[in-house]
Amino acid sequence: MKKYIFVTGGVVSSLGKGIAAASIGRLLESHGLKVTIAKFDPYINVDPGTMSPYQHGEVFVLDDGAETDLDLGHYERFISTKLNQDNNVTTGKIYSSVISKERRGDYLGKTVQVVPHLTNEIKERILKVVHDDSANICIVEIGGTIGDIESLPFLEAIRQFQFDVGRKNVLYVHLTLIPYIQASGELKTKPTQRTVSDLRAIGIQPDIILCRTEHELNEEIRQKISLFCNVESTAVFQAKDVKSIYEVPLMLHEQALDDFLIRKLGLKSNRIHISQWAKFVKSVYYPRNRVEVALVGKYVELHDAYKSIEEAFIHAGAFNHVQVQTRWIDSEEIEKKGVQLLKNVSGILVPGGFGDRGIEGKIQVIKYARERKIPFFGICLGMQCAVIEFSRNVAQLKLANSGEFDPDTPYEVISMMEDQLKIQSLGGTMRLGSYPCKLEKGSKSWAAYQKPLIHERHRHRYEFNNTYRDVLKSKGLELIGLSPDGKLVEIIEIKNHPWFVGVQFHPELKSRPLNPHPLFKSFIGASRKYALKNQISSSAVLKGIRVKK
Repeated sequence: MKKYIFVTGGVVSSLGKGIAAASIGRLLESHGLKVTIAKFDPYINVDPGTMSPYQHGEVFVLDDGAETDLDLGHYERFISTKLNQDNNVTTGKIYSSVISKERRGDYLGKTVQVVPHLTNEIKERILKVVHDDSANICIVEIGGTIGDIESLPFLEAIRQFQFDVGRKNVLYVHLTLIPYIQASGELKTKPTQRTVSDLRAIGIQPDIILCRTEHELNEEIRQKISLFCNVESTAVFQAKDVKSIYEVPLMLHEQALDDFLIRKLGLKSNRIHISQWAKFVKSVYYPRNRVEVALVGKYVELHDAYKSIEEAFIHAGAFNHVQVQTRWIDSEEIEKKGVQLLKNVSGILVPGGFGDRGIEGKIQVIKYARERKIPFFGICLGMQCAVIEFSRNVAQLKLANSGEFDPDTPYEVISMMEDQLKIQSLGGTMRLGSYPCKLEKGSKSWAAYQKPLIHERHRHRYEFNNTYRDVLKSKGLELIGLSPDGKLVEIIEIKNHPWFVGVQFHPELKSRPLNPHPLFKSFIGASRKYALKNQISSSAVLKGIRVKK
């Protein structure tokens, strides 16, 4: 029988339900169990693809092209299961499906209501996640906070779910906040009592209460939560603030949360294998040196817009035994203050994005990296800006630009894909998901991947304009990664530069803690080499860790 773990959150938003769910998945997978995870979001958008990064942070793209919540990035980084569009469900998807069924007459003339029609649709989506996978366990995170009106249909659905599959096959985990009052020096449990009371009023009795806290929970606090929230004291666990999200599974393992879950769900466990994860976390906390890399984008005040890049830096840094310190630089500030903002960085990354704001600043940054021989990594829009910069300043096509930024440019070196010209709708219509790319031997990218054919995830409308292939190649731009049919340029490099790579795809989406992305490993390695050569490396500040050295 499949087992289901539902993760809900209370008191405040942004408590870290995604990290909690992913950490539980990591622990159960370490016991030899097959795990899958789904995120059910209460917003009415069909997916976050059309939402501003300021609204929702990064859009995480899956192999099948699904544009999903950034929590799915955490899921894929923590567990080995590859996710798909069924692993991220929104209110928009639920309503869209129900309305389509009603229009077709599937409900046989019945009045369509939240209960049972919406709740049945939600339950069907939960079952679909597991039926399409060979997982033993399905972890479902319910977005939002208990008390939000838009979350109610999802909560009602998971309340009913225990009767559909059997109570012994369902476990409810509630993440809550234990605030610390500085003036009195006390931890307060009243907010947790209230949120659990609201959850129980809906008909859900949590099996586990996971408490976000800045301070250790003593036995008195645990007993109080146990008494007022109707759970055994051994079911109260703390999720204390830690310096790295990758320490969370280890912290929960120390409290034997994984043993509790396995026992409650009646699962059979193999010997736990978590040593490699612990070794990775030690590498994060105890690097040998530090390297500073500039990330030049247009949403830098909101780090969640580049969450996967941040995490890829951590993975590649651990591999190279360095702490990657990110210098966040707004590309519009480059336009105002110049490239002096890049002083003493050892690598430069220009990420993806949309729109013309800050583009000229990015182009200045790329020129600086190319001329100063600083390791440069351009991702999606960053690669396109590198082509524009090279076209203007090396190939002497002075007015070169992308059709996205200047439709009247005489040298449209970046142009919209032909099949995109006919599209009217914005949602889910870009080149999305995994596509193959053939590599040219002898390149930096070949050295990183060590194989002739790769598959990477895309999210864009514009492409390298093939009209300019020959003229740019003659000036030293190397087109070393192409689609198998040779029609699409996927990777560019520049001759006579220690590390200058631009990619049309998003490699950060496939980087994992125990398997860092090859290009990020190579980029951080080149940045480390540059720092040592130019004597701008500094010793890393070591951080504490809960696991024994």
